[in-house]
Parts: sequence; C-alpha cells; structure tokens
Amino acid sequence: MKAMIIEKYGENVPLVMSEQPLPTIGEHDVLVEIHAASLNPIDFKIKEGKMKFLLNYRFPLILGNDFSGVVVKVGARVNTFKPGDEVYGRPRKNRIGTLAEFIAVHEEDVWQKPKNLTFEEAASIPLIGLTTYQAFVEILNLQKGQKILIHAGSGGVGTFAIQLAKLLGAFVATTASEKGYELVKSLGADLIINYKKENFEEMLSGYDAVFDTLGGEALEKSFRILKPGGQIVSISGMPNGRFGKEAKLGWMKTTILSIASRKIKALEKKSKTRYHFLFMKPSGEQLRVLKEFIEGGLIKPIIDKVYHLKDAGQAFNYLESGRAKGKVVIRIK
Repeated sequence: MKAMIIEKYGENVPLVMSEQPLPTIGEHDVLVEIHAASLNPIDFKIKEGKMKFLLNYRFPLILGNDFSGVVVKVGARVNTFKPGDEVYGRPRKNRIGTLAEFIAVHEEDVWQKPKNLTFEEAASIPLIGLTTYQAFVEILNLQKGQKILIHAGSGGVGTFAIQLAKLLGAFVATTASEKGYELVKSLGADLIINYKKENFEEMLSGYDAVFDTLGGEALEKSFRILKPGGQIVSISGMPNGRFGKEAKLGWMKTTILSIASRKIKALEKKSKTRYHFLFMKPSGEQLRVLKEFIEGGLIKPIIDKVYHLKDAGQAFNYLESGRAKGKVVIRIK
C-alpha cells in the first residue's frame, strides 16, 4: 500500500511516499481502506520529535491520527462491523498511521460514519471531537449557564469546541483574529476577543473554565480569569505529575513532569483552581454520540483545505503556519 512516512524525527524531515506492507489484523481488529484523513497539531509534534517523552515510535513511521473509510476485512471475533461498512475513527496511540491506503484498528476505536457527511468531512471529526468531548463532559462537566474561554476559536479544535460548548448550554468566549471573526460568530461564540489587539486576561473574570489549545503564555494568563474552583483543560501545555500518575508513566517520568510543571502548580495554588493536561483516548462509543449530534444538525464539520496524499508535506506546512480556519484534510481515495 502507499503511505506517507518519515525515517527520523526533525522539523525539516520530509514526508516520503513509500510502499509499505498491508497491515495484518488481530481477532478484534478491522482492516479499513482509508478514504480520507485529517491533520492535527499532534501530527507535526510527533514528526518533530516533541512527543518522544510520551510516545515512542519505530521508523519508518506512518503519520496520521484520524480517518474515515470502508471496512474491507474483520477479525475473527469482531461482531460490530462487517465488510462494506463506512466508518470513522481515531486509532490508539501505538497504532497511528492514517496517511496510508489501509489501516488495522481495534473495533472499539471506530464507529459508523455520520450518514450526512462526506468521507472528507467525517475524517475531520474524530480527534478534535473526542478531545473536546472528553474535556467538556468527562473532565469539566460543563453545565448550562457556565462560562468558558476557548482559545483559538477558528482553529481545528476551536471550531468544534465552540459548537459543543453551545450545545451544552455554556456561555462561550473565544479568541480569534479579524479573519476568523465571522466564522466563530457563525458557530455561536458569545464574546469574541481579537487577540491581536485585545488582552483576554484584562477583559474576562469569574469564568468557570478555560479550554487551552495554545500553551505557553496564553495558558499562564488563563489562570487569572478563573473564579476559585475553576478549571483549565489544556492539550498544549505542560503535562503535570497528576497526569503522569493517571497515565501510569512510572515513577521517574512522573517525577520529571512534577518538577517541570512547578510553575503551573504554583498558579493552581495561587488562583485556587485546577489544571488538567488532556491526552485524548480513542472511543468508538463516544464517536457514536458525536454521530448523533452531527446527524441531528447540532454540530457541523469545518474544513479549510483538502490536499491529496502526495501533497501531505504541503498540508503539514499549511497547518503549522497557523493560518488554517478549521481542519486540514488529506484525500486518500
């Protein structure tokens, strides 16, 4: 099968089209012919070696973390799916590789594709949808009337997060540039802060939650806007010792994370808030819930550009530029 691979980590390492063996499937796996995949910030972080502390891969490495396609073969103990089923999903962290013509994935990590979406649209959903759902429902328990700040509202994660937060009944503030203003407004954002001209930490206070997709200075300033007992979920900040324990990373890595995140812990204590680092887990059951939202017209995919597999390198560059409004998708079939 054709696949886009890297031979080593590095910022300037090229993606190379390569012939790779067809994946073999276990008894609980399905083999999917991939029609489309989408790119996410974790993809270029993996490519550049920034996730080595948490994820250890062998080379050659096929990149890509979510997909849509058609089941072509099922394992001996698979009962949920059959050949011909249209599915979408997010493979487990040790089984990534969606920038390819086929992938073997555990049946628990996929679900039936939303019927009202194209393969390209469906491929844009799994990673951002599961990430946001787990942040808002499992961690924050976001409730009607609560106030949340969503950073980078016009980005891939942000466009989904605004819609889910509004569906849950929250008041949504978001940061965006002038170019992203109309998009985030159309998705339901209640308050839009032009991050190029305005400082969100001076405009907001008494918030229940922050969904951080940026890390760094934006994350640190986010503690200032929370009320006591408020919470931050970050997908771009520093993993802390609590995450190390929950992820069972072992004593040494957990200790390293505890030391490296001391500044975050101090901000937590000072503001009487709670910080969570989220590393999303695959879930076919949660994809089922998202499918119902999408088919009910409650959430829609936002796609910026679609590239062909051979142009995946250009797609990576575009995503890293920070100009994308919505998702960047790779058409494979």
